[in-house]
Amino acid sequence: MTSDHSVETPAAHSTGTTEIAGRSLTQIAWLRLRRDKVAMVSLTFLLVVVTLALTAPLLTRLVGVTPTAFYPDTVSDAGGLPIGRWGGVSLDHPLGVEPATGYDIFARLLYGSRVSLLIAATGTFITLVLGVTIGIIAGYARGWLDAALGRFMDIILAFPLLLILLALSTPLTQRLESLGLEAGLARIMFIILVLSFFGWPYLARIVRGQVLSLREREFVESAVSMGAGTPRILFREILPNLWAPVLVYATLLLPTFVAAEASLSFLGVGLLPPTPSWGAMLAESVRYFTVLPSFLFIPGTYLFLVVLSFNLLGDAVRDALDPRAGRA
Repeated sequence: MTSDHSVETPAAHSTGTTEIAGRSLTQIAWLRLRRDKVAMVSLTFLLVVVTLALTAPLLTRLVGVTPTAFYPDTVSDAGGLPIGRWGGVSLDHPLGVEPATGYDIFARLLYGSRVSLLIAATGTFITLVLGVTIGIIAGYARGWLDAALGRFMDIILAFPLLLILLALSTPLTQRLESLGLEAGLARIMFIILVLSFFGWPYLARIVRGQVLSLREREFVESAVSMGAGTPRILFREILPNLWAPVLVYATLLLPTFVAAEASLSFLGVGLLPPTPSWGAMLAESVRYFTVLPSFLFIPGTYLFLVVLSFNLLGDAVRDALDPRAGRA
């Protein structure tokens, strides 16, 4: 007669152990990331920031404000300072209004985050595409092509980025406007293109160093011996093994571009009024710091928390993807 009990395998019966399911690198990294409380808090805060930015038109409509509308009843005729305590904070204006202009700070903060995150995300994407593509080609090709691409990277890195941004701001934006772009969109395109063009060599050098090691691995040599073409080897065999350092670099590059956009607007070569921008708000708030410090602290604190959260999340992702870290 047969028994209703399940049949144990000889290995399981002899050792008394149960089968252990393997986990992929992605699963291990996510488990490590979930156990990092700082990373989870940073990720949650960034998701909230992105959600607020995406829903900015709906939120401002619910409050009844717009980022470019002037509210003359909220500022005094003498000096243009907001009427009321804490910079004119009220139910109609949750974060108060800007001095002189009377713009609603809540609306401009949300719309400014849309612009900053758009520039940072687009610039990061272009930088990743250029850096990964050129880095893979340089690391796999070697020879004269590797040397030429290396010297090209050195030339780009030799340019002082801040001076280039200051010098090329006017002519490049005018050139983009001549192509049919609006003034505000031309400024955004100028910032994205310049930051991306001068940012990709750093990633390309990292990718090149990784490819120099990967090209000697067995799976690449096997693909070569089987007659696989160069594009397949580069983008089907080598590229999937580069996602960890590329992902870490992307999480660190995003806050850099957010801060860069704010710095450029603060210096007057970024976005121009009335386009909302964190940097423009900070630049305007400096004049009123002694009489209205909240005007500086509100956008400054928001920008600080966003950049800090990106940096903390980037450090956590780097630790989670580190194979030398403790097991999850």
